[in-house]
Amino acid sequence: MKLDFYKYQGTGNDFILLDSRKKKIENSFLFKKLCDRHFGIGADGIILIQNDDEYKSDFYMKYCNSDGKESTMCGNGGRCAVSFAKKLGITQKNKIHFRAIDGHHNGFIINNIVSINLLNVDRNTIKIHPEHVFLNTGSPHHILFLENINEKNVYEEGKNIRFQNPYFEKGVNVNFVKILENDTLQVRTYERGVENETLSCGTGVVASVIAACEKNKIKKNKDILVQTIGGELWVSLTKTKNEYKNVSLTGNVQLIFEGSIFIDKDWLK
Repeated sequence: MKLDFYKYQGTGNDFILLDSRKKKIENSFLFKKLCDRHFGIGADGIILIQNDDEYKSDFYMKYCNSDGKESTMCGNGGRCAVSFAKKLGITQKNKIHFRAIDGHHNGFIINNIVSINLLNVDRNTIKIHPEHVFLNTGSPHHILFLENINEKNVYEEGKNIRFQNPYFEKGVNVNFVKILENDTLQVRTYERGVENETLSCGTGVVASVIAACEKNKIKKNKDILVQTIGGELWVSLTKTKNEYKNVSLTGNVQLIFEGSIFIDKDWLK
């Protein structure tokens, strides 16, 4: 079987994009093989672009982690999906409306810079603990603030937290955050489903900014710079008494390459 694919990255968070509007593709074993960095194409996840006529959005974004399993909202993946949808001609405009597993989102494109809005976050759902903050920005995030972020073994410590009480089977993404000068953040993330540190995590970056706002570690609410291993992202939001709204994530998106792969029948088992 021949499969056409597109490889995108957003601040080093890389994805295999598949146009699934005409032919439905549903095979978690195949997705896992495609994401394998030694025997497949290699990626942090798979993104399927599907029709969404019933809900009147431009497309539906289905996201699967590199373990092949469908997962929750992916911020950088959403930005790559918007860029891919524009390439497919789904829209000729620089604004696009799409739906993901957590609901409806808007995307905005200016050259290679892509922004998406994330859903509002109810402040009552944010759990502030002595050692960490927990909140959900479309995906669940455990956030720790520290100074020695560059010496941190993100893989080992993130893996331990990811499976611990109260997360267990569903797991959690773990973000290690340092506050720099001028309300700038540095963030490193262990991602569940990938089961490793990724170069960047969009929903994790947004969750880290909101956690920093909740703990009064930063004062800005527009164009907050976040440094990740894979590059820079910007977060803007509006903080009210009850929620964070007008939440946006902005950064560079790049089409790395496109091609076709011939799928061995063993990959479809």
